[in-house]
Amino acid sequence: MLKVVWAAVAAVVISLPRWLPGRVIALRGWVFTRINGEESIAVPGDVVGVDRFREVYSHPAASGRSEGAVLSDLFWYWLSPGPEMHQEHLEPGERYDAVALATRRILSLPKEQVEELTRRCVGRALEGRRGVVRLRDLIMPAWAEFSYELVFGERCPPHARDLIVGNADDVSTALKCCGLRHMDRRDRLTAYLLESLPRVRHELPAGLTPREQALYLHGAFYTTAVVQMSEATAHVLLALAKHPDVQARVRDGDDRYLDQVISETLRLYPLFGIAHRVTKGDIPLGEGTAIPAGSVLCFDYPAFHRAGFPDPDRFDPERFAPGHAPVRELNHIPFGMPANRPCPAWRLAPLAMRVAVREVLRAYELESTVAHTRSMPNRGPCLLTPVGARRGPGRRLTLLSMRLRDGWEAVWLSFVQLVLGTYMVWDARRLRLCERHFSGDARPKGA
Repeated sequence: MLKVVWAAVAAVVISLPRWLPGRVIALRGWVFTRINGEESIAVPGDVVGVDRFREVYSHPAASGRSEGAVLSDLFWYWLSPGPEMHQEHLEPGERYDAVALATRRILSLPKEQVEELTRRCVGRALEGRRGVVRLRDLIMPAWAEFSYELVFGERCPPHARDLIVGNADDVSTALKCCGLRHMDRRDRLTAYLLESLPRVRHELPAGLTPREQALYLHGAFYTTAVVQMSEATAHVLLALAKHPDVQARVRDGDDRYLDQVISETLRLYPLFGIAHRVTKGDIPLGEGTAIPAGSVLCFDYPAFHRAGFPDPDRFDPERFAPGHAPVRELNHIPFGMPANRPCPAWRLAPLAMRVAVREVLRAYELESTVAHTRSMPNRGPCLLTPVGARRGPGRRLTLLSMRLRDGWEAVWLSFVQLVLGTYMVWDARRLRLCERHFSGDARPKGA
């Protein structure tokens, strides 16, 4: 009898990586909902269906970003310091317009310069790398240098790159609830940017104090840009590592097909989970119904990107092939809606990502056996083998070990995310950074 019990226990333990992470993620979602309250309207959902997602998202009244939403306290907490100067969290008005204009100026590089800058930065990040790496960690220094040169017009010194990567890694890790915030890392970058303002080669937004200008650069270029470009590139590379047939076709040099791969990756693994907006006026829905002013709309990117696609969980770049439905008609908005705070890098990002992927494939063959999820808490473990190099006899063992380790890491990380995520949601509600800002209260210690 004892042997049977032990066998049952062993079977449960061995099976943990298969079922436990998903259950803990569901529990984490329930906890977050309970802590945050039921203040929001899910889109798509019962009030607004998939067919009206774009219409409501683009409505002029769906323009509020932070004021009046409990969720804003959480996002401001994760994006500190300076969330009040973050372009995505500024309320509409003159300050938002000035910041958006400055961002567009900094990003307005000719195609040839974007491609050359990407090649140089990615090439330096790849020097001497081989074996098992975490794709996000591999590529983040490249986007740190890329963003630095966009702003300052000169090569990024190592100490500045380390400050940028330290900040971006800390924000990304906290957003995934895999670690707590380390404000000292973030504050060191703010101090560096503040003393470096005279070297910025572009006109910064008018009407801002020097600290506000430093926080603007911090949020737009050294948090959002580095985090999002690193995550997006890691997703594309991991998708190629897990689909060798797709990788082989991309390696042959078909840029149109690579664009399809990038589009399908951003459909299946969108960088935004939920984008919330606060309505500044009523949004009519017809037949005497309307979404009232002051409502918090939560636009669910993963749900929208799944709707209308057959077998939506399958990775299939052919969905975006010529001859299929035009992209503008698909439920696919990886960079947001043009009429409502679109990503300012919506032109530059795909171009730079294409070059980055090409540079990696020029140097390496990619293989991975890990789970690929939207949040990618594992940071994309991958085996890099230099192109043309003989594959060693230990390759299969390495890939098996990678899969086993990733499964057990998922078990551990799911508990970490549950505990730390719950704490950070509670702490954000306690600090009330956004609510205090708009009420005129002094910024609380620890923000």
